[in-house]
Amino acid sequence: MIRIGVLVSGSGSNLQSILDACESGAIDGEVSVVISNVSGAFALERARKKGVATRVVPHGNYPDRAHFDAELKARLDAHRVELVVLAGFMRVLTPEFLRSFPGRVMNIHPALLPSFPGLGVRQKAIDHGVRFSGCTVHFVDEGVDTGPIIIQAVVPVYSDDTEDELKERILRQEHQIYPKAIQLFAQGRLEVVGRKVFIRDLGKDDSLCLVNPRLDT
Repeated sequence: MIRIGVLVSGSGSNLQSILDACESGAIDGEVSVVISNVSGAFALERARKKGVATRVVPHGNYPDRAHFDAELKARLDAHRVELVVLAGFMRVLTPEFLRSFPGRVMNIHPALLPSFPGLGVRQKAIDHGVRFSGCTVHFVDEGVDTGPIIIQAVVPVYSDDTEDELKERILRQEHQIYPKAIQLFAQGRLEVVGRKVFIRDLGKDDSLCLVNPRLDT
């Protein structure tokens, strides 16, 4: 059983999927603490309903990122966290923080990295006319959305999609793949070699293929 610390800034729908997966046994672990930089984040209420410890660390109370991240680390260490999970956490972590949890910080991004890093990516995918988008769980490195990729899910993008429609389509997949990535970590099945994440005992299916629009249309 691994001890998980989740960093949040907003509503926490991905946090909810992780809490539910821990409760059902789909993740061999427990969320030990949920920390937010925003006092009114609904994610904190989700954690409290599950009896999970919560902490608020307002970033505006600290003179710089280094001091803020040092406080985050202290709170995580106090709960003996083994894996740090970012679930809608809207702060860039310092290299010093990441070095404190080497290979033990995960993030989920609503696009198929390395395409469309950063913010506003769902609308960017629509504006570029891509036929597929999706979401990516990756280990966090010192860049922005540049860390080794663990798992991805693909969804179609339609020419008349609104950003909200694409957001909901992607979010449903986020709730599936984030708990899976955490479980792979808990099982000790992930190994990072250079830029690649190797998954032990990974099954393969060479017949899998997605085409949009469908060839029979």
